[in-house]
Amino acid sequence: MSSTSSTLASEFIEFVSNSPSPFHAVANAKRLLTSSGFVEIRERDSWSGKLVAGGKYFFTRNHSSILAFTLPPTFTASRPSFAIYGAHTDSPCFKLKPISKKEKVGYLQVGVQTYGGGLWNTWFDRDLGIAGRVVVEGKEGDIEHKLVDIRKPILRIPTLAIHLDRTVDSEGFKFNKELQLLPVLGAAAQSPAPAGAEVKQGADAASAYNRHHKVLVDLVASECGVAANQILDLDLCLYDIQPATRGGLDGKYVFSARLDNLCMSWCGLKALSLDSAADKASSSSAIRIVSLFDNEEVGSMSAYGADSHFLESSLRRILAGAGATAQVSLLATRTWCMLTAFEESIHRSFLISADMAHAVHPNYADKHEELHRPQINKGPVIKTNANQRYATTGVTAAVIRKLGKKVGVPVQEFVVRNDSPCGSTIGPLLSAKLGLRTVDLGNPQLSMHSIREMGGVEDLSHTVALVTEYFGSWEDIDQEVAGAAL
Repeated sequence: MSSTSSTLASEFIEFVSNSPSPFHAVANAKRLLTSSGFVEIRERDSWSGKLVAGGKYFFTRNHSSILAFTLPPTFTASRPSFAIYGAHTDSPCFKLKPISKKEKVGYLQVGVQTYGGGLWNTWFDRDLGIAGRVVVEGKEGDIEHKLVDIRKPILRIPTLAIHLDRTVDSEGFKFNKELQLLPVLGAAAQSPAPAGAEVKQGADAASAYNRHHKVLVDLVASECGVAANQILDLDLCLYDIQPATRGGLDGKYVFSARLDNLCMSWCGLKALSLDSAADKASSSSAIRIVSLFDNEEVGSMSAYGADSHFLESSLRRILAGAGATAQVSLLATRTWCMLTAFEESIHRSFLISADMAHAVHPNYADKHEELHRPQINKGPVIKTNANQRYATTGVTAAVIRKLGKKVGVPVQEFVVRNDSPCGSTIGPLLSAKLGLRTVDLGNPQLSMHSIREMGGVEDLSHTVALVTEYFGSWEDIDQEVAGAAL
């Protein structure tokens, strides 16, 4: 194993372990980008005159989605192109209900919603912490956003003893997601009703205490460094407090929560930061972009998901902010008009839709099509589906194969069996919405959507190398495939 692989693995393990929620993932992405010279801008501000050739920028939306981009020093406003890498920050988890306070037979319990399609049976008997965003009222009455990460085993969902359910071995582990996925917080005596708890809900301590257990509210307030009566709302998720680690006999595996999809998110961020620091970045006139969306696990339909105007409006604003316009002739009417360069640029652009892929499972190998069985540490996987659950085409797959060959990265293939359902990604959605040439690509992993997943150390360096080359040489590749353009 190379020293580069080991270094990247250590960096990723630190990133994923410190990103228990999309809010934390974005905060850590901001730190990574800032350390690489990127400057934060805001969507609500004008970008006119602020975007300069050679500049490196990022902005966030809802603190759970982030878009970073670099403008090349040789930027040509009349003929720009985009080299885009898209991934997502969210993972299946339990989210705290707006009113979470529950109590039964002497136990304090917390009401949670299931988010995404998790393997919920893996959440039983785990040491669970809680993390996310706390909305508080500041000293001047303004609304503030604070991150909280209670990395302590304060919650647990205990299984029922086999002595009380002898059918579990013969009929499988079954449970009701509303009634039997209630984490235990503590004993009822630990959370006496606070004075004034009968007060109507509002922006005060009684409101927070009415909706959530007092011990939980007080703990969150203490962790955030605020008074309980400043808390307006909680946007929190549960997570396994066991940190990510390297595993296997030779340490070539990564055992972690949230590999899907923080692994691909981190690979894109790392590649963009490396490309922006490389000498070859100055030779490309492509605008390089990493866009990490929230809410992919639940369909992407939100103001900060891929099924919104987030990416399109960002591309248009980047062009406008950098002064990019193009004059085109409408031959049918022999009239002239000025349009933004977007419609022209989009067809010289490319999107890598980056989401984890299914590695072949040694105990369930027949679940994979016999000629499409990706293996961990054997390189990123091109995902193809005839029914358009993935957006890969022959041309876009060829681009990835050429990139892999150029940098010595092996590339694998995956199609789902005809008798099996197929998941999907942001790829088909953005490809259709924007008219982008798109490939679906992901590192192979096992235990997808479990509380504890398994991936490969070598695949981190494989994908970072491939995507770094993609950012640095997209313009040249576009010229090679121009005849097969969308």
